[in-house]
Amino acid sequence: MSKNNELVDDLVAKLKRRQLVGSSTVSQATLKLLIVVISKNNWTTCNQLVTLVKSVGQRLVQANPTELAVGNIIRRVLHVIREEFREAESTASNQNQSEFHPAPLTTSSSMYNLLGEIGSTPDDNVQYSSSLRSNIIQEIREIKDELENIYDNIKNQASLQIHSNEIIMTIGRSKTVEEFLKMAAVKRKFQVLVAESAPSYSGQEMAVELSKAGIETTVIPDSAVFAVMSRVNKVILGTHAVLANGGLVAISGTHMMAAAAKHHSIPVVVCTGLYKLSPLYPYDEDTFNVLFNPDSVLGFEEGDLIDKVTVTNPYYDYVSPDFVNLFITNQGGHPPSYLYRLIVENYDPNDHTFDL
Repeated sequence: MSKNNELVDDLVAKLKRRQLVGSSTVSQATLKLLIVVISKNNWTTCNQLVTLVKSVGQRLVQANPTELAVGNIIRRVLHVIREEFREAESTASNQNQSEFHPAPLTTSSSMYNLLGEIGSTPDDNVQYSSSLRSNIIQEIREIKDELENIYDNIKNQASLQIHSNEIIMTIGRSKTVEEFLKMAAVKRKFQVLVAESAPSYSGQEMAVELSKAGIETTVIPDSAVFAVMSRVNKVILGTHAVLANGGLVAISGTHMMAAAAKHHSIPVVVCTGLYKLSPLYPYDEDTFNVLFNPDSVLGFEEGDLIDKVTVTNPYYDYVSPDFVNLFITNQGGHPPSYLYRLIVENYDPNDHTFDL
């Protein structure tokens, strides 16, 4: 299949062993691998290249299905490949025609995707330009640059969402939310309540980082979230993944906080990059979860009690889109109902699964 099986095997092994975790880390590793695979392998048609990338993507996704960002990046690259081939086909076709034809809607237009011929595959009989390979790699590098600057694009919107003297609540530690709050603190003075997110207690790490930036921060136990929610002005959350219906796969405790916010009519804002947006639906919510070692919940020192109970330690929660008011992405703010449009613009319908 590929001249770079060793690189693919290495990344598959790291994903299986969870040596690479986190959406940003696995996304950048996936992009780096795809650049090598596309540049070093021989291919001449769109179908050959799509099959090559799908075969790599299939192995990566199967290695760790809960890292949804891997599949999202593969789909984004497949979308770029199809668009570049269509553009090259259109250019080649125009050069062979001497008469004038009105310009149709291009396939890069979201209106074309919504109303036109969805998921069409470029013609493999067309003679493509020699620069096609470099154009595809350049587009992939632009996605890589977008990932590297994603925090800047999100945090620049902070001053529009956070106002002076507000009380903000969040849970756990999210790098995106951390940068967002730090940027807001440059121009605004506000207070942050951080739920500690037991048993990982990542919220304590978040509180330390925010306090270092001069933000007034208070750590609260998860059990106190509902009790103090009435004093909060806004809930700002990070997420592991955003599903096609606008639901979240986020750290455990997020659902409880979002539900408490809805009960008190507190707006819930989610900070996330578009690379976390997945075209998959939560037909089975547990599919996207992962169970961690329950020792931090009930240790072996508890003795006889261990034999009498079954303890599970899920790392993620599924949060319904009904609990979310706004998504702050690297392309601006969007309500949950707008996500279908972003999926159409970023992914091809043929690539929602990696069937060869």
